[in-house]
Amino acid sequence: MFMGEYNHTIDPKGRVIIPAKFRENLGAQFVITKGLDGCLYGYSYDTWEEVGENFKQSIKASKEARKFSRFFFASASSCDIDKQGRILIPANLREYAGLKKDVVLAGNLTHIEIWDKEKWDEASSFDNMDQVADNLADLGLTL
Repeated sequence: MFMGEYNHTIDPKGRVIIPAKFRENLGAQFVITKGLDGCLYGYSYDTWEEVGENFKQSIKASKEARKFSRFFFASASSCDIDKQGRILIPANLREYAGLKKDVVLAGNLTHIEIWDKEKWDEASSFDNMDQVADNLADLGLTL
């Protein structure tokens, strides 16, 4: 399980350090792709294969699933972690996520998220968590 929040910088070549805690679960190679809310998602290969298996049937039946599949899977890229613990994020993914200099890497259970720091600060406004928790409870999700 991925958890935690780490602040790093992305260098001019598009490289960013992956925290050691995340590297343990991601492995030496993993997949990054466009995520929701303007961030990037990173998956271990095992989890990535599970996600793909979950989509295989739905893309045949739903136009929306096919559209999301193109957004999600077509933009995916394999990343190798170098000896300094960094990955090179492809230019198209850096552009999608608006990654400039300061980035946040956040654990989110099955995957990591890579955010531009400014976007993270906007997206992680947790002012109404009681209301959000109530809505989740309505869906059967409890803490």
